Amino acid sequence: MSQKLDEIKAPIAPVMEEFERKFRESMKSPVPLLDRITHYIVKRKGKQMRPMFVFLSAGLHGPVGDTSHRAATLIELLHTATLVHDDVVDDSNERRGFFSLNALWKNKIAVLVGDYLLSKGLLLSIGNKDFRLLELVSEAVKVMSEGELLQIEKARRLDITEDIYYEIIRRKTASLIAACCACGASSAGASDETVQQMHRFGELIGIAFQIKDDLFDYGPEGVIGKPTGIDIKESKMTLPLIHALSKATQADKKRIIHIIKNHNTDNKKVREVIRFVESSGGITYATERMYHYQEEAFRLLDTFPANAYRDSLRSLVRYTTERPL
Repeated sequence: MSQKLDEIKAPIAPVMEEFERKFRESMKSPVPLLDRITHYIVKRKGKQMRPMFVFLSAGLHGPVGDTSHRAATLIELLHTATLVHDDVVDDSNERRGFFSLNALWKNKIAVLVGDYLLSKGLLLSIGNKDFRLLELVSEAVKVMSEGELLQIEKARRLDITEDIYYEIIRRKTASLIAACCACGASSAGASDETVQQMHRFGELIGIAFQIKDDLFDYGPEGVIGKPTGIDIKESKMTLPLIHALSKATQADKKRIIHIIKNHNTDNKKVREVIRFVESSGGITYATERMYHYQEEAFRLLDTFPANAYRDSLRSLVRYTTERPL
């Protein structure tokens, strides 16, 4: 059973409080419109698991200092900017149960705010000569963009194989969590080899995390604020569906793809796809693969010395991957 987030956060609780205060201050702007928007963003922050990965990774390898705070701020600015831009790309009007920026202030302002947040992150790193952190995060931005474009390209034809799926999620989701862990280790003075190991650790977590997110599409309605079948309605090829189609007869495969392409707004048809995936073993298979990546991450984590930070990192991984469907 995974721990509660407050228990996991215990070794870095004072650090997280200080981070939240500093981040809130850093988001203020003399431009009234921008200040209103950044205030709206800060008030509706998520669980802030990415800063947690930064600080726990730092504590695992050395002291958590000002550089670690800047690393967490850089990651949070980047993550927030990508969410703002994602909502524009996806034409989404909701984020974490609240109106998205583009829903309230339209696309033009949302894009500019995303750009503003990215530039704040760049200036923070350059101003403090945190060039290694900037390199790690810039690489993550590049890889995330490539992942988005690869997914768009493949989604048009619905021809995503399992190998391509892993490549997409490694780039699109796992790269940012990998950057969190690598930046945390780097900020604490870890060697390049250790930073690369932590990058791989974060990548494995990110892959497991995305598979879990895919599985929520087949769980009870509204568990994480995400309606059942939303990925199917958006014609997204997730691991349970990819596996089910790989085991299907040609006739079933043709029928399911036809539904996804032409009837993905019909709730009855969407439920038919969900039943097909369940009966074909897609959910069982995806769950097994999620635990495979989780265990690989744990094996890598166990190569580092035991301390409270390592224990909390392990618990945080369990928290992100073992939430009930």
